[in-house]
Amino acid sequence: MNISRRAVLFAPLMASTPAVFRGIYPIVQTPFHADGGLDSQTLAKETAFLLRCGVQGMAWPQLASEFWSLNVEERTRGAEALLTAGKGRGAKLVIGVQADDADVSVRLAKHAAAHGADALISLPPAGIGLTEFFAKIAAAAPGLPLFLQAVGKISVDEVIALSRAVPAVRFVKDEAGVTLPRISEFREKAPALGVFTGAHGRTLIDELLRGAAGSMPAAGPADLYTKAFVLWEKGRQKEAALAFARAAVFVPEFEQYGIEGLKYLLVLRGVFPNHVVRAPRNADVGAVATRTKLDDAGKRALRLLWEGVGK
Repeated sequence: MNISRRAVLFAPLMASTPAVFRGIYPIVQTPFHADGGLDSQTLAKETAFLLRCGVQGMAWPQLASEFWSLNVEERTRGAEALLTAGKGRGAKLVIGVQADDADVSVRLAKHAAAHGADALISLPPAGIGLTEFFAKIAAAAPGLPLFLQAVGKISVDEVIALSRAVPAVRFVKDEAGVTLPRISEFREKAPALGVFTGAHGRTLIDELLRGAAGSMPAAGPADLYTKAFVLWEKGRQKEAALAFARAAVFVPEFEQYGIEGLKYLLVLRGVFPNHVVRAPRNADVGAVATRTKLDDAGKRALRLLWEGVGK
C-alpha cells in the first residue's frame, strides 16, 4: 500500500464540535481537471477526506481556493458538491460569497442558504460600503451567521463596528495587520466575536492562548491541525504543542510554493489526481502567494516531509 492511500484510509477520526463555531476550518482547495475545468467530483472527495480528518468545519471558495478564477456557475456547482458531500456529518460548512458585484454576492448567498450552508464568509467588497454589503448578505440568508475575512488595513475597531451594525456578523477570519496582538484586542473589546486566523495557522498555539476560536489552514495537513486543536480543548497543552509542530513544518513550504504546494500535498495523500492551478501567479495574494514555482526538488521535499511527520 502506498503512502498516499494509507494516509487517506487511516486519517484520524476526531470529535467535532457541531454545536459551536470553533476549531479547525480548512480552506478547501479547488481541484481542476487537466484541461482546467472544475472537478466537482474531486471537490466532493476532498470534502469527505476533511470529514475523515475530523475537522470542525471547512470553507470554500476563498483565496486559497482560487475563487477569483471561478465563474458563478462553477461556484454554485462546487458549493452544491461540497454541501451534498458534507451536510449532516458534524462539520460546519461555510460558503464564500465575495464577488466583484454585490448583486452576485447576494445571489451566491441565497444559493448557499437554500442548499444547506451553515454560515457564509466574504472578503471586503468592492464599490460598496462594508456595512451596506454585509446587511445585504444577511438579508439574503436570514439566520445564517456571517464571517468577515479581514484583510488589508481593516482595523479591529472597524470589524467590531460592523458586527454591531450587522449582528449576523459573528465571526472574523483575521488576516489584517499583525495577528497576535489583534486577537488580544478583539478578546478585550468584543469577547463575543469569534476570531479565526489564517496564514496557515503558523502561530496556532499562541493564537489559542490568546483566545482565538480556531484557524483556517490548508486542507492537506488538516488532520495534523485538528489533532492539535482537540488536544488543546482537552487541556493537554504540551501534547497539543507537539502535535502542532508536525503541522508547522509544512508552513514554510506552502509559503514558498503557494497554491501548487497546497494541492501537491493533496496529491501525495491520494485526494487530488493532479496539482493544476488555474489562476495566474500574479493573482496570488497574502499567505497563498507563490514565491517559487513548484519543481521536482520541491515535490521531493513535500513528499519527504509528509513521510517523516504526516503518518
